[in-house]
Amino acid sequence: MSEAPSTSSVCYRHPGTETMLRCSRCEKPICPKCMNDAAVGFQCPDCVKDGRRSQRQARNAFGGSLVAGRAGYAVRTIIGLNFLVMAVSVAFGGLRAIAGAGGFFNTGGAQTRVTKAFEVLGYARYGGDWHGIAAGEWYRLVTAMFVHYGAVHLLLNMMLLWQIGSYLEGKFGPARFVALYFLAGFGGNVAVYALQEPYIPAAGASTATFGLVIGIIIVNRRLALDISSLVPLLVMNLVYTFALPGISVEGHLGGLAAGAAATVVLAYAKLPHRTAKQVIGCSILFVILVGIAIARTIQILN
Repeated sequence: MSEAPSTSSVCYRHPGTETMLRCSRCEKPICPKCMNDAAVGFQCPDCVKDGRRSQRQARNAFGGSLVAGRAGYAVRTIIGLNFLVMAVSVAFGGLRAIAGAGGFFNTGGAQTRVTKAFEVLGYARYGGDWHGIAAGEWYRLVTAMFVHYGAVHLLLNMMLLWQIGSYLEGKFGPARFVALYFLAGFGGNVAVYALQEPYIPAAGASTATFGLVIGIIIVNRRLALDISSLVPLLVMNLVYTFALPGISVEGHLGGLAAGAAATVVLAYAKLPHRTAKQVIGCSILFVILVGIAIARTIQILN
């Protein structure tokens, strides 16, 4: 006995599955596994992807990516880099790179080949050669913000970075947050180079995190949010800077000043051409900091 041929279509993604459903956008046949709820009817996976690509990306109040900012990619990456550098430092310097080499309650870590190579150092002679920024090792102005003298030094900075940085990345987006973090850290290291004796080393992410502390106050002020709970945080960090021995006052205050300037640029740039204004403002700040470092180099070498 013969059967009438089926009038059902087959799903375009699953040829073995008959279906009476069709995509409301492109009208291709789809099975229940492939259908996605839409405002009208159902859509196939391809049309859903096309719709997402054509959708305008959500932006935060300062022009950054809202979704990426909330994911915290930049903060997680920076923290990972700091822990990686500490691991390398321990590999070269042993467990005393973590603690037991002096400092506050003997919690400071010993210097290692890694800290000596990447800390802020103006100009000093060791190992038979001259080293430091004035000797051409300009990379130190960047690398020093990833180097720490012991685990306590690292953990305190990373805790502050996680708490404040996550909030600021959510407000700015990853790219603008990285610009703020870099300029604050770079500015603090330039201040160390310009104001400290050239033979005194310094390192740590606190130059950058101090910039974040003032940054969160400026951002909340810009958004008309309450800042009363944030001012004590700034005061506490300033007291910590001046009260404890071995703290680079110049680095902390330099990071504070550079972070404040960068935050003002990022938070107060207005439409139209907001991104261009932010890029230009941050670039000008970077050039000023480089100019200060060049002037200090000329002063040391002369």
